[in-house]
Amino acid sequence: MLGLLLRLLPFWVREPLFILVGSVFGVRVMYLAAHEQSWAAAAIGTAFLVFTVVRVYTVVRAWRARRSPDQQAPADGAAPQPLPLPQPGAALATPKKEPNAWGQAFAAVALFGALAAAVWVAPHMTADGEDSTPASASCSDSEDGKLPKAYARTPEAATGDELCEALNRPDLAALMGTPDERATSATGTSGTSALTSGKVAEPEAQVEFDTYTVNLSATYNELSVAQYVKMKKAGGDDNRTETILGRPAVFTSDPTMKFEINLGSGDSGGPVEEGPLARTLTVALDRKDAGGYYDITVWSETGALPDDGVLLDIAEEVLPAIPGRAAR
Repeated sequence: MLGLLLRLLPFWVREPLFILVGSVFGVRVMYLAAHEQSWAAAAIGTAFLVFTVVRVYTVVRAWRARRSPDQQAPADGAAPQPLPLPQPGAALATPKKEPNAWGQAFAAVALFGALAAAVWVAPHMTADGEDSTPASASCSDSEDGKLPKAYARTPEAATGDELCEALNRPDLAALMGTPDERATSATGTSGTSALTSGKVAEPEAQVEFDTYTVNLSATYNELSVAQYVKMKKAGGDDNRTETILGRPAVFTSDPTMKFEINLGSGDSGGPVEEGPLARTLTVALDRKDAGGYYDITVWSETGALPDDGVLLDIAEEVLPAIPGRAAR
């Protein structure tokens, strides 16, 4: 059916259509052949281009014949007319050299090929010359625009969105020692601390990767890091203390909680179990350690934890980017 339709089309419609289809498909197949290093695809692409060259050559010859038709032959038995002799002093006319038909054919194919290549390559190019690596997740807007009253009572408190913007850095994966990973999700919430009746602001941000999760929270209460360390020692814990950005800090390790929800069954859920171990760096809000602190926590599904130096590097880069007391 398609062959019959093409034969019924006029010459000046059919041939340009052949040229267009052959050049586009030829360039596309050759591009795929180079990208996938396939000799079979290269052969098919070459066949398309050769077919296109032949069609262009046919069109060029037909166009030249249409512009310069041959002189009709004399009638049978008629004496040939003698050619007129050149007049004295008249300049001999130099025969005009016709352009080579094959050259025109290859030039037309090159033009169509360049246009086709531009159509296929343009969508894969960016204005800034960036590669096609997927971008990291951006902070999702989970706030409804109305903050709890605790934030009005603490003017210097950061919001969950501000913590997320500070934590979701382009180099966070590199700081963790896995530069090839990309964030799969990034969230921030502006909540309040538990058991305080909503009087203590406690924003939180979390960035998840394939192999680990980084959590950043701020607690704007009156508990200092020094008091927190004493509480831990009274409980029998001997945690490592540090000084970061001129502020007291302490490392702690605690297991995460694992919840199991059974969907579609009569049970509401399984028991709460201990999850993988998490490593936390707690840093005072300011150098005076007047109360309040930031927690930077890292954990993974496998239970593997980074070196403590990784948490110190994250704190040095992230905390100064948080507005309010963290920047001091």
